[in-house]
Amino acid sequence: MAKKLAGKMKLQIKAGQANPSPPVGPALGQRGLNIMEFCKAFNAKTQEMEPGAPCPTLITYYQDKSFTMEIKTPPASYYLKKAAGMKPVGKRNRPKGSPLPGRETVASVTVAQVREIAEAKMKDLSANDVEAAMQIILGSAKSMGIEVK
Repeated sequence: MAKKLAGKMKLQIKAGQANPSPPVGPALGQRGLNIMEFCKAFNAKTQEMEPGAPCPTLITYYQDKSFTMEIKTPPASYYLKKAAGMKPVGKRNRPKGSPLPGRETVASVTVAQVREIAEAKMKDLSANDVEAAMQIILGSAKSMGIEVK
């Protein structure tokens, strides 16, 4: 017999760093899911990834309190900031894009780096080939104020 679906939720968790503190603990706890079981499974699945990379995760949970998770690749903005070598700034000590994209550039990346990012994100993008995926990544770079040379 198939399990009865109770719901779905999305969380963005750093690779290899899932723990019961917010946002993971409260989000899973209020739905009655086993928090430590999730943390162990997530950390095991993401141990191959770069530690600390933000991973969008789709969690499907069922009425019997079991769950499945689908871990996606980190956002294009994360890869672009890393490739551009942007330094952390601001209150939360994170790299930021341009406040005036299109008029002001904050960094630059090469076409080869854009291709590399497109290949890494290919399975999560709605593109048929690497060239189309590169166009998506170029759009993200432009909206962040990152120049492509």
